[in-house]
Amino acid sequence: MNVRSIVMAQVATFRLTSKRRIQIGPVDQHRAPESVARSTHSLDRASLAEVLAKEIARQGRAPRLFVQVNTGAEPQKAGVLPEETDVFISTCRATYGLAIEGLMCIPPAGEAPAPHFALLAKIAKRNRLALTSMGMSADYEIAIRFGASHIRVGSAVFGSRS
Repeated sequence: MNVRSIVMAQVATFRLTSKRRIQIGPVDQHRAPESVARSTHSLDRASLAEVLAKEIARQGRAPRLFVQVNTGAEPQKAGVLPEETDVFISTCRATYGLAIEGLMCIPPAGEAPAPHFALLAKIAKRNRLALTSMGMSADYEIAIRFGASHIRVGSAVFGSRS
């Protein structure tokens, strides 16, 4: 059985048995109460960290938080720039009391994903983060080789967007 078959079987099982919800896209600050009820893979600015911290304190529960890193420095994408990530994580922890558990990236379209996954893994290791959300349907096998703990395989499961 190849890696793809194993992952697809696990994804199918997860879809049928899991009640966990993960926020992957940008989080509107007005939706912070909903974001606290699920994992958030797109923490990317201090204003959102502040709102999430207040909401976490209010609700008394904490979601899994991943900082989104814009590894390609793409102006159209959200995310903390790689060179600013260490300071951002420290600020989230020290100023807002957030338990950052991991990092997430989406490499630029048309570029080899391996250098981006390697960069994310390096930043995660430096910040003692065990979790990385990287890799999608087309490149998840590469992401797994770089230690991804989370992969996004929506189009492999649900088909391409039309």
